[in-house]
Amino acid sequence: MTGPIPQPQPASGVSRRGLLGVSAGAAAAGVAVGFGGGYAAHAAAAPAAEAAPATAPASLDAPIPFRGPHQAGIVTPAQDRVHFVALDVVTKDRALLVDLLKRWTRAAERMTVGAEAAPGGVVGGGPYGVPQDTGEAYGLPASGLTVTIGFGPSLFDDRFGLSARRPAALQDLPAFRGDDLDPARSGGDLCIQACANDPQVAVHAVRNLVRLGFGVVSVRWSQLGFGRTSSTSTTQTTARNLFGFKDGTNNLKAEDPAAIDEHVWVAPADVPGAAAWMSGGSYLVARRIRMHIEVWDRTNLQDQQDTIGRTKAVGAPLGQEKEFDEPDFALKGADNQPAIPVDAHIRLAHSSNLGGIKILRRGYNFTDGTDGVGHLDAGLFFIAFVRDPGKQFVPMQQALAAKDVLNEYIEHNGSALFACPPGVAEGGYWGDALFA
Repeated sequence: MTGPIPQPQPASGVSRRGLLGVSAGAAAAGVAVGFGGGYAAHAAAAPAAEAAPATAPASLDAPIPFRGPHQAGIVTPAQDRVHFVALDVVTKDRALLVDLLKRWTRAAERMTVGAEAAPGGVVGGGPYGVPQDTGEAYGLPASGLTVTIGFGPSLFDDRFGLSARRPAALQDLPAFRGDDLDPARSGGDLCIQACANDPQVAVHAVRNLVRLGFGVVSVRWSQLGFGRTSSTSTTQTTARNLFGFKDGTNNLKAEDPAAIDEHVWVAPADVPGAAAWMSGGSYLVARRIRMHIEVWDRTNLQDQQDTIGRTKAVGAPLGQEKEFDEPDFALKGADNQPAIPVDAHIRLAHSSNLGGIKILRRGYNFTDGTDGVGHLDAGLFFIAFVRDPGKQFVPMQQALAAKDVLNEYIEHNGSALFACPPGVAEGGYWGDALFA
């Protein structure tokens, strides 16, 4: 380690910059319906008697611990912003890749407490030295920054001697009905997910890790996101998406560790032998979902509600009154038809109709300009963490792709899967068990 890492200090409150960043993200559009799999509306605030999770920061500015049994940024209460990048490894030198992972670990740990990527990184090298930190987050608080890393299936070819260590669950996702995937927005050897409550802090983290990787990795694709579309804690309020509906009511929460263990964390029995390095990790599914919001905005309210299966104002399942009322899929409406249509999103995504499948969603809204023909290029950057993508995400998405009426308004144009190793122990680095 090149110099001591500043220790986290209690935050005195939310900075004006942090507050503006969160407010802008929330106001810009609400927050998105889960369009990839297992996505219904979203979570309300915790009951007063319920304790906040140990990972909850003291304020939106406070640092979040970097080291531990699991990587931060998975069950951590979802921050307001994300900068996600997928990278290709451009060297065949295993030693260079391992060295980069070590340098990334040092830099990321520093940045998560609000420090420069390297000691004295902005100006400490003097007027004729190349700065070792790009400087755009200099003086800003930690803003709840978490940095999470993952390894794609393509990393386990013959370049680095890792083929025998690839977990059985780390397979390229199959093609789904209706996919219109852009190879330039899909795949990758590595991924970095930086989440924060200030967009500049998240961008700074990715920018500096990419800078450190010059000559070893190159950017394959990236995505900025705002306004979380999922809550991963009962302390968080329900979000709305770019279609104006509450999103992810039934998401898994950090306060239910038994469910997290069952559906998110890889167990030792899942990864025998050479793949044991993934025990305690999780698989990250990323899907870029374009939302045809101009078409949606011309659709009447009843059709919108029938498409989702919930009321727009309250988020209640159709036929019910409150957001967290259990959907009654047997309930009939005045016309003796199901109150929740048979092709409604929440019916097809509900765990009761998927053999008990659940996933931990952690997605974000995005707007990326226009498509050149007068329409916004906007939608949901879907992120989910699962224990086994082949047993959870794949069957869920197959069911939605086949029948979900919401498909009339969306299209999936980017896709990737990554294995996120367990957390970093003291003295260790990202992926050390894989490369041991």
